[in-house]
Amino acid sequence: MSVYYSDDQVTLYLGDAVEVARTLDDGSADCIVTSPPYFGLRDYGVEGQYGLEKSPAEYVETMRGLFAELRRVLADDGTLWINIGDSYSSGGRSTYDIDGGKTRARGHCESRPGAEVPGKNLLGVPWRVAFALQDDDWILRNAIIWSKPNAMPESVTDRLSGRYEHVFLFSKKRSYWFDLDSIREPLAYEPGPALPPIADDPIRYAPGVRGQTGRSITGRRRTFTDNGGRNPGDVWSIPTTPFPEAHFAVMPVQLAQRCILAGCKPGGTVLDPFSGSGTTGWAAQRTGRRYIGIDLNRDYLDLSLRKRLAQSALDFEEG
Repeated sequence: MSVYYSDDQVTLYLGDAVEVARTLDDGSADCIVTSPPYFGLRDYGVEGQYGLEKSPAEYVETMRGLFAELRRVLADDGTLWINIGDSYSSGGRSTYDIDGGKTRARGHCESRPGAEVPGKNLLGVPWRVAFALQDDDWILRNAIIWSKPNAMPESVTDRLSGRYEHVFLFSKKRSYWFDLDSIREPLAYEPGPALPPIADDPIRYAPGVRGQTGRSITGRRRTFTDNGGRNPGDVWSIPTTPFPEAHFAVMPVQLAQRCILAGCKPGGTVLDPFSGSGTTGWAAQRTGRRYIGIDLNRDYLDLSLRKRLAQSALDFEEG
């Protein structure tokens, strides 16, 4: 474990996430935004990598142990955002691509971890992790659906293709930093029938206009939408964004940025224990936050410095 790069805005560590976390000061991060390696999906070619545990239970325990250590590093009023996808049981198949063809070339695991359920079972890994953290005294505040309007097609014909992933929001305490105003969406108005007057409520929409979709058509203006827009809710439609140099799927910067704006105080510090290509760091710098990134793979840290973090620094200076 070592400091790989450091300046006044960014600090990158090369090493195992748990080992690095043990060296970080209490409360040194105001927000954690991360997307851990998913269980049994990819081989990143680095010894000690996460995601290749022998079973879902071992993977869940790995995640629980990591976030237990990071809980100390997170400020008492901080938030934890975890983007995590699901996977299926192998059903006895030992490999994804035994001939080393296109699938394995894209980084998919050669050896597929097993599970104590018959093949083709959706394992429910995101919720297993969420429940483990909840049992570890984290407060689960939201289970956000990241809907992918441009999701990659799948070749399966005996089930529906996957079009979403989970983003879980956790806190340490019942009271924590959360800025809803920073992520509100514009109010949407639709033509509609004129509304009858309401004697006990002088605040009404103009005749012929009704409130946004999903709000009771009563003519009353709801106070939770008064301050610059509506609550975006827990279904986020955000396109995936290609990043060919990474050779693996990356979390879109728009997703990380929304988590940071809502969950990290201005000028605060964002931590990602699985820094990868630097998406969270890019989003942190674009929003004026400092960044701490950790990764086992030296190549990914170099990639993030060369591409993502360098570009975000330019964006920040121009803004």
